[in-house]
Amino acid sequence: MNQINKKAIDSLGYNFIASEYLPKGKDEYHLRNIQNRSGIQYRQLTAWEIEVLVRNRNASDDWNKILVSDAFNPELVKNCKFFGLVRIGKLEAYYLEYHNLRMPVGLYNSTIISCDFGDNVVVDNVNYLSHYIVGSEVILVNIHELATTSAAKFGNGIIKEGEHENIRIWLEICNENGGRKVIPFTRMLPGDAWLWSKYRDDEVMLEKFKLFTQKEYDVQRGYYGKIGDRTIIKNTSIIKDVWIGSDAYIKGANKLKNLTVNSSSEAPSQIGEGCEMVNGIIGLGCKAFYGVKAIRFIMASHSQLKYGARLLNSYLGNNSTISCCEVLNSLIFPSHEQHHNNSFLCAATVMGQSNMAAGATIGSNHNSRSPDGEIIAGRGFWPGLCVSLKHNSKFASFNILAKGDYPYELNIPLPFALISNDLSKDQLIVMPAYWFMYNLYAIARNEWKYNDRDARINKEQRIEFDALAPDTINELINALQLLALYTGKAFSAKKNPGKKITDKEYIKTGKKLLEANDKIISELEIVAEGLENSDRKTVIIKVQQAYTIFRELVIYYGTVQCIAQVVENDLKNFVALVKQLPSVPKRNQWINVGGQLIAEDEVQKFRKHVHAGKIKNWDDVHAFYTMQGQAYDADKFEHAFAALSEVLNISVTEFTPEIFKQILLQSVQTKMWLTDGIYESRAKDYTNPFRTMIFGNKEEMDNVWGKLEDNNFIALQQAELKNFKKKVNDLIKVLKL
Repeated sequence: MNQINKKAIDSLGYNFIASEYLPKGKDEYHLRNIQNRSGIQYRQLTAWEIEVLVRNRNASDDWNKILVSDAFNPELVKNCKFFGLVRIGKLEAYYLEYHNLRMPVGLYNSTIISCDFGDNVVVDNVNYLSHYIVGSEVILVNIHELATTSAAKFGNGIIKEGEHENIRIWLEICNENGGRKVIPFTRMLPGDAWLWSKYRDDEVMLEKFKLFTQKEYDVQRGYYGKIGDRTIIKNTSIIKDVWIGSDAYIKGANKLKNLTVNSSSEAPSQIGEGCEMVNGIIGLGCKAFYGVKAIRFIMASHSQLKYGARLLNSYLGNNSTISCCEVLNSLIFPSHEQHHNNSFLCAATVMGQSNMAAGATIGSNHNSRSPDGEIIAGRGFWPGLCVSLKHNSKFASFNILAKGDYPYELNIPLPFALISNDLSKDQLIVMPAYWFMYNLYAIARNEWKYNDRDARINKEQRIEFDALAPDTINELINALQLLALYTGKAFSAKKNPGKKITDKEYIKTGKKLLEANDKIISELEIVAEGLENSDRKTVIIKVQQAYTIFRELVIYYGTVQCIAQVVENDLKNFVALVKQLPSVPKRNQWINVGGQLIAEDEVQKFRKHVHAGKIKNWDDVHAFYTMQGQAYDADKFEHAFAALSEVLNISVTEFTPEIFKQILLQSVQTKMWLTDGIYESRAKDYTNPFRTMIFGNKEEMDNVWGKLEDNNFIALQQAELKNFKKKVNDLIKVLKL
């Protein structure tokens, strides 16, 4: 049965902190006094003020416990019940207006227990308001329950004095069985979540991260909830143990419990109608609207949940939007989009700049033994309409999956690839470099879009949005080896069936054929092994085109980074550039740490520093990200030259002015090809009869789509091409190449 306790009415509003948790020499208000930074000087009520308050149908267990500022107007307090110590700031004869809501300043028709109020607040019809510090010009209207308990943690996974470890809140990201669980905290960055979830064999680091998190917060009981200045909360049912920043807007929410809602004047956060959000952290500038359900979650800054989306046991990265769909047990890096009601994502690490189409089901992680399967998807992951994947699966960067049910686990190391399931032939088809062959507009626009939409105020992590970066370049170079291997094997099977040679010899043969653009390649059926967990064929198509494109892109990337090095350092001759080069180029492996690319060597050094106690808290961890971000351009340049020298097969001493001039001119041709491809991939929409058939005439099409010649993004790319040509020509002159 329900246990209902009866206590004396004069104790209501007091003893917020149980005596056993009250520090010696402190009263129950000691933390409250620290939290209240309004600077308001409070005094006791005058006899006349008490008389007015009573006349206005207000009641208090002890009028001596009602403290007010000098500019307090008792006429603006009506039909309220006060219990415990209540402190009220300035109340003046104004009304506050927000959008179409206009409410008179004052306290009306509410039950208020042990709260502090700033200046000129509106509190009207709040049935139960308990243990909150309310800022100035706050509007609280039509709220059933707004309360804080003495052990409130505001969504952080900590435990307070006297609490058992088993009540700690964990986020079971990446894996449904909790094998990669992390402890949420207000400042958790995507990189923090990834490092914590990834290195599960590093027990020392895992324990340190737990201690870092616990040390972030005071374990004392008795902290009040806070509502920052200019925040509006209206027509909401339950808000319990929620810390809310300034300038937030909450309307029509059903239940908000154990949350931190970060919000500021620069980046206000909003929660709308029908939302139910429990045990979570909401970052600056976030939005949640229309029936959202979020349980055990983190929304990093400027992310959105909309239209009934469900987010459970997951981390949603910055500048991401999910609507209508369901996301469970996942870690999502910045800039993810998922907009459709019948898409489902479960037990996944998705590394950003990603998009999930309608009907995509990335959640078949049960193998009849345990729901412990996982998906790992590199940057730019794009499962198309009605895609169904089987866990475990792993994808290189910028993989797109064509519509279909994929019956076997996949491991796709080829980047920028289109993957499709050919039911007619019962085989998997992989087309590397698909984006560059057929949809350059999309990949280039997405790159620009994600940069443009990065609304983060605190950029502690330097997020990489460029499609060509150390992670993808390493994948391209690996893909060149794989394509050569697959081609060499196919050629040998045709010319010397049954003869077995080494992979090294296959690669040598395949590379020779591909770099010669040998016509025999078109006659070969090129297959790969190990990309699908099945006995059927995996056919690689457009191999020659992909190989040529990938090689050209690596050279272009390396050249562009050399150009940047010359320009940024104002180098005046070729010798000065050579002096910037490492004596022995090393193409490091790079890791995507929550959207920030960091050399693997640096990550391993970081782990050692954690072990050694040189990394003492989350501030130190975040300082590591900042340091790596500051060094990124230089590290990227070294990596780029190493990649360039590897593909060109030259050493530093063999890097001559003639070669540099050659690749500079080649880079212009590549930039022209990319720019033309961007235009052509969009232009084909204007001539495709199956696209244009919906229009009665060209004028109608132009009014719906906009004229092709008025496309701002295409114009931007053409302007960039013009500037790039000029930069290269100027460079050739300055360096006297």
